[in-house]
Amino acid sequence: MMDWLPLWGLFSSGFIASTLLPGGSEILLLYLLEQAQYPVWLLVLTAGAGNSLGGLVTWGMGYWLGRRFPSRPLKPRQQQALSWLQRHGAPVLLLSWLPLIGDPLCLISGWLRQSLWLCALMIVTGKLGRYLLLSWAYLGL
Repeated sequence: MMDWLPLWGLFSSGFIASTLLPGGSEILLLYLLEQAQYPVWLLVLTAGAGNSLGGLVTWGMGYWLGRRFPSRPLKPRQQQALSWLQRHGAPVLLLSWLPLIGDPLCLISGWLRQSLWLCALMIVTGKLGRYLLLSWAYLGL
């Protein structure tokens, strides 16, 4: 019988790491890969689902903030994210996995009221790709 607790921990770690709080989902993923108790695809999907959901929650927070405080001054990282999103559009969210800039990208994207479905596609693709690449590099597949 499969122990689900580590998978919930991985999901939660991915979620927390993507909602403007620091987290260590990559470290936990590598630890679980080393233990080899779960299929790689399950670990990648679990971490990616948690991290993607966190990114979408951050997008939703930005959407709410944009409606509630439309003229709120932006912090420097948020201003940089705004510039990128205005110049390149939702595809910039493929980089939402990046430390420091990824969360502001999701937040500002929601604040700009960019298409939820397109943003979700870009966020999920970028975040799943990161965990897939990390697993591939670690296992040497």
